[in-house]
Amino acid sequence: MYSKSRLFIASCFALVTTAFAFAIRAGILSELSTKLNLNDTQLGYINQMAILGFPIATMVGGYLYNVLGAKKMIWVAFVSHLVGIVSTIFAGSFGVLLISNFFIGFANGSVEAACNPLVAGMYKNNQTTMLNRFHVWFPGGIFLGALISQFLTGAGATWQMQVAVMLIPMAIYGYLFMGQHFPKGEEAGEASLGSNLKGIFTPLYIFMLLCMVLTANAELSTQQWIERLLGAASGQPMLVLAMVTGLMAVGRFFAGPVVHRLNPIGVLFISAIIACLGIFLMSKTDGGVMVYVSAILFAIGVCYFWPTMLGFVAEYIPKSGAMGLSLIGGVGMFATGIMQPVVGGWIDSARNKATASGLTGDAAELAAGQYALSNLMIFPAILIVAFGILFFMRGKLEEQRTKH
Repeated sequence: MYSKSRLFIASCFALVTTAFAFAIRAGILSELSTKLNLNDTQLGYINQMAILGFPIATMVGGYLYNVLGAKKMIWVAFVSHLVGIVSTIFAGSFGVLLISNFFIGFANGSVEAACNPLVAGMYKNNQTTMLNRFHVWFPGGIFLGALISQFLTGAGATWQMQVAVMLIPMAIYGYLFMGQHFPKGEEAGEASLGSNLKGIFTPLYIFMLLCMVLTANAELSTQQWIERLLGAASGQPMLVLAMVTGLMAVGRFFAGPVVHRLNPIGVLFISAIIACLGIFLMSKTDGGVMVYVSAILFAIGVCYFWPTMLGFVAEYIPKSGAMGLSLIGGVGMFATGIMQPVVGGWIDSARNKATASGLTGDAAELAAGQYALSNLMIFPAILIVAFGILFFMRGKLEEQRTKH
């Protein structure tokens, strides 16, 4: 017999470790730039390696989950986290940071590959709500990580000390999983490869894969660069990130009534509209209260994207199984990784143009951030159309879901 509650809590701490990696990396970019003499494009490649490790793990992990089971996938994540975090702490060059951050990304993807189907399998009658509650701890962990990073930066702590903080939730989830029994078969979301492939090679699943490229970038590319995008406008970008992710955590915790009232399709459609408005306003603000108003709208907009995409796949395309959940998460993170040097390049290019036109200091940084945000707004704008199509097809989709 297994303890459902302990496995769920352990999964949440594993996701906190993943979230700390995002938050702390965002908080130390400026120090890495100064101490190691890195430009924004190089920082983008470091972000890219951390993010690209994720889809490689999930794409392989979706298959391995059915072969090895959740337990072994969890320990793959733990060892990869340990190697990645420790090697990052002792990194002294751009090349070592690329490799160490890849290991962290691989660990993060292994957490998703193991825990998403585990949670969906354990809570089959409440999948979207429980996946939202599980994913509370991604923004929740970023909220905590951002505050810790802000505090340690203010206290004069080195970037290595900040990275070491990630060892704390990692040790906790390792302890909680240690010696535990795990569910097997259908209760763990396990299925045959053939069954999963039947669900994946469908028009609806492929459509959702394309949408995941956009939802992931709208949320994560904006968050990962928050320090560089809003630093000149807010003065306290990590506090803005903490506010955004704190609101997201609260929203996901209380996702049940929202999902029940609007269903997953309605949640995705409305989220795209609000996210687009939030990023648009962030791209126009030059400081003051509008920084926080626009950030709040952004938080509300992207809050339900990731877990509701997973919940949609689990509920509307159940045959895709563990591989379907892993693949869609992997594609979203892969696309986000590809975009990191692009976003860094947008910032470098816009800063150079601003400097050439006579702007300096914070004015040039503000112009660069606004330009990058205006480009990022394209993602939720396209999603409004895509999810609008699903919204007007929701009757047919609901009918198909009840047949499964």
